[in-house]
Amino acid sequence: MKKSNAMNVVIKTPEEIEKMRIAGKLAADVLEMIGPHVVKGITTGELDQICHDYIVNEQGAIPAPLNYHGFPKSICTSVNEVVCHGIPNHKKLRNGDIINIDITVIKDGYHGDTSKMFIVGDSNPLTKKLVNNAQECLYMGIKLVKPGVRLGDIGAAIQAHAEKNGFSVVREYCGHGIGAVFHEDPQVLHYKSHTDPNAKLILEAGMCFTIEPMINLGKRHTKLDKKDGWTVTTKDGSKSAQWEHTLLVTETGVEILTLRSDEAIERTPSA
Repeated sequence: MKKSNAMNVVIKTPEEIEKMRIAGKLAADVLEMIGPHVVKGITTGELDQICHDYIVNEQGAIPAPLNYHGFPKSICTSVNEVVCHGIPNHKKLRNGDIINIDITVIKDGYHGDTSKMFIVGDSNPLTKKLVNNAQECLYMGIKLVKPGVRLGDIGAAIQAHAEKNGFSVVREYCGHGIGAVFHEDPQVLHYKSHTDPNAKLILEAGMCFTIEPMINLGKRHTKLDKKDGWTVTTKDGSKSAQWEHTLLVTETGVEILTLRSDEAIERTPSA
């Protein structure tokens, strides 16, 4: 492990990168496993239990969210107007709901972090457009990743694509560096910023971080539930969608460490 010349960004060694690949694959596998269970009538608490058992018993890994700064569950389940950090509970999913399931596993001391949107049953065209746009924003960001690119260019591209389609980008929460530590430098904003010191960071091979844009149907503003201290919702009650991948900057481009088998995007886009 060594530090980049810029900030405190960790450049991963080949041995660390291999561990990140393993953790990333496990996280992706959890999302593929849980998909058939995301149906009308199941509770988010039941989804949490299924994922927990799979991570612990089948993968021999650790669910990173469990007890992380007091978070009480093994996954995050963010339904409809919940932007992020939704706590699994007894509420049943209904037809037309959208849900983000956020998975982070720890294997051999390293983290793999990824999330995916699911639509329960039928949904209206505007909601589907929101979900698709959030995924498009993620992919646009990923395709920019390669050595020599400024980190801030990623957020600028994401914001432009979301707003061009009539959506807004959450500002309070962002992507992050990842490795042996769940959240490390740099912070990865999903919008253009003239004041963020991370924006000028030049990407180097060996950097690992997440891109995880949160896109709102209404205005960008959010609020934090003061009772549980975790659940973030849209301030105007509009729906929100998010997709996330853990990425490795390679010598020629990017490797998606949490790529799923249902995705058409290239694992390593050309330089």
